[in-house]
Amino acid sequence: MATPAILPRVFFDIDLDGQRLGRIVFELFVRDAPQTAENFRCLCTGERGMGPSSQMPLHYKGSIFHRIIKGFMLQGGDFVRRNGKGGESIYGATFPDENLKRQHDEDGLLSMANRGPNTNSSQFFITVRPTPHLDGKHVVFGRVILGMDIVHHLESVPVDEKDRPTGIVMISHCGELELRLPPHLQRKLACNYLLYLP
Repeated sequence: MATPAILPRVFFDIDLDGQRLGRIVFELFVRDAPQTAENFRCLCTGERGMGPSSQMPLHYKGSIFHRIIKGFMLQGGDFVRRNGKGGESIYGATFPDENLKRQHDEDGLLSMANRGPNTNSSQFFITVRPTPHLDGKHVVFGRVILGMDIVHHLESVPVDEKDRPTGIVMISHCGELELRLPPHLQRKLACNYLLYLP
C-alpha cells in the first residue's frame, strides 16, 4: 500500500481589533480541486504579485473577515474592497467551478464563496457546522486541521444587522507551512505526490 501524499498546508494568523487570537492551519485538497487549492495557496503566500484587474496585491495578508454568521460560517478573502463585493483570483477576475462533488458535511471545511456558477475569485468561507444546502453550489477545497477553537471564537464576535463584525477580524499574516522530514521520507512522499498532479 502506497504512503498517502502529504497535502499542502497554509495558515492564517488572526487578530481581533489588533490583538492576536492565534493561528488557523488549513490542509488543501489538491487531489479533488487542484486549481482552487492552488489559488488559495498562492493568495496565502502572495507569490503572484499584483492583480491585473484590481491592481492590488494578490494576498490575503491584511484582509478581513467581512461576514460572520454564528452557527453557519465565517467569510473572508475580499482583499480588494473588504466588504464582500470584490476579490480577484490568480487566474484573473474569476475562474470556473472545478469540482462540486465534495459535500459540506462537517465543520471546519474551506469552501469558495461565489455569486453563482463559475464566479470564484478570492472569497472563501469556513463552515462551523455541516451545511448540506450548499452542496453542488460551492467548491470545497480544504479543511481546518488546527485552530478550530479560533474559528469558534470568531463565530461569536458581535456583528451588525448585515452580519459584518463590529470589530476588525484581520488576517495579520499568512503563508504556506513547510513540511520537514528526513530526506528518505521526503523522496518517498514526493514520488507519491507527483502521482496526483494534473
